[in-house]
Amino acid sequence: MKDLISKSPKENKTRLARKLGISRTMLYYRYKQPLIDEGIKAEILKVLDHHPAYGHKRIAMELNLNKKRILRVMKKFGIKPYKRRVKKPRKIEDEKKPSSIFLNQIENICPIRPNIIWVGDFTYIPFRGKFLYLATVMDLFTREIIGFNISTCHNKELVVGAFMDAMKNTKHKPIYFHCDQGSEYDSKEFIELLQLHKVIISMSRKASPWENAFQESFYSQFKVELGYQERFNNEAELIENIYQTIYYYNHDRIHTSLKTSPVKFRLIHDAGAIEYLYNKRGT
Repeated sequence: MKDLISKSPKENKTRLARKLGISRTMLYYRYKQPLIDEGIKAEILKVLDHHPAYGHKRIAMELNLNKKRILRVMKKFGIKPYKRRVKKPRKIEDEKKPSSIFLNQIENICPIRPNIIWVGDFTYIPFRGKFLYLATVMDLFTREIIGFNISTCHNKELVVGAFMDAMKNTKHKPIYFHCDQGSEYDSKEFIELLQLHKVIISMSRKASPWENAFQESFYSQFKVELGYQERFNNEAELIENIYQTIYYYNHDRIHTSLKTSPVKFRLIHDAGAIEYLYNKRGT
């Protein structure tokens, strides 16, 4: 011990490094990963301020970082999306209603441009003991919500209004319109509307919600981003927020399969830069 004390600090570190079998400079090395992780954590929190329902995959796309790295940092610091998905009640199918005569016409079709396949569905939004109903129409190529309608009743007028809104917004009609076999879509008025515009009608098989998975997935995430409805003071505030949430989905929110928002995807396609976009998507 006396011998060690008599040595200079330089000699002690040199001997220690030799005993450990490392270079002397390694004794001064400061592990940088915690600092790097703190920086990534700060960037993740900034993203969540603007996109509170983003999971690790969308955050990784926003920051242009590896998704596994983002997931590791989120787990390390216990970071979770501010808005979380809640379990929704299971939809009860009407077993007495006979199956529709219309078949699934789109299951083997992959659209290569907008306005080939539109898909429709509606959902309910509980608010202060009552319900609002939201019907939407999505273009399957761009995943953009091109038309929607809000009502206090789920009837044929709800889905007719959404389809007409899509026609007004796009100035086009689809080749196919796909939906489930709900009585609203299977109504005489809605069928005649599609036939009037010479649209091919396609319907999911009974009790097969996965055959309209794109709309099912949209509503699942939409309700997360809409948030707790009872925070609104009145129905008008809730409706305004529904409009804002759909706008956010179309213009700002990254769609994982598109690697950008639906509107940006459509604009890139319309500009003739689709090859660049597919290269970016890694396809």
